[in-house]
Amino acid sequence: MKKEGISKVLAGFSLFRDLSNAELLKIVDISISREWTKNSHVFMQGDPLENVYFIESGKIKIYKSDINGREQIVAILKNGEMFPHVGFFRQGGYPAFAETLDKTTLVAVPISQFERVLIENPELSIKVFKVLGEKIVDLQDRLEAQILNNTYEQIIKLLIQLSQMHGEERSDGSVLLKAEFTNRDLANMIGTTRETVSRTLTKMKRNKLVKVDEDGNLILVVNELLDELL
Repeated sequence: MKKEGISKVLAGFSLFRDLSNAELLKIVDISISREWTKNSHVFMQGDPLENVYFIESGKIKIYKSDINGREQIVAILKNGEMFPHVGFFRQGGYPAFAETLDKTTLVAVPISQFERVLIENPELSIKVFKVLGEKIVDLQDRLEAQILNNTYEQIIKLLIQLSQMHGEERSDGSVLLKAEFTNRDLANMIGTTRETVSRTLTKMKRNKLVKVDEDGNLILVVNELLDELL
């Protein structure tokens, strides 16, 4: 991708939206665009932390793996999002795995060069901290849910979160969540088993809290799910 294309991609991120053309060009000059095929790793957990990535198109799964090989999904990211959020201010290795779920195009920004740009642009540093703060709040909310809520409530909150991030609103007010997340994916996101998620979704279908269309997509009404948490 040429510099003009990279500039257009980065300008769409809230992190860079208010920068002048001259300021944005400093970041574009150190950035590289690259395509990844489906099911390939952008980086492995523990690899040297070298780049921060901005998603132009495609989808990325961020996950951790314990010593027994069990997978814990941290996030599913799509176009318009960046990762890893800790990259700018952390030394050492990547804290998780990043795997493409589709054919994906990313803009990579080398951390060492980006830090020099931050030093030269204090306003940009403030925006970076704001984005990091929002991510930290999200992770804290998820941790609190794991501690305070039972599995049924965790699954409801997860469905609401996924519908907000990846759902498609329908004319009747319901939300369509495409069948791109398996029960195992959902289980890995909240630290439970696939069987538990399957049983819970079956119960929710029986109680008409969620529906499934002919393509296996979930159809839900967020307000009805929120009522289950009261």
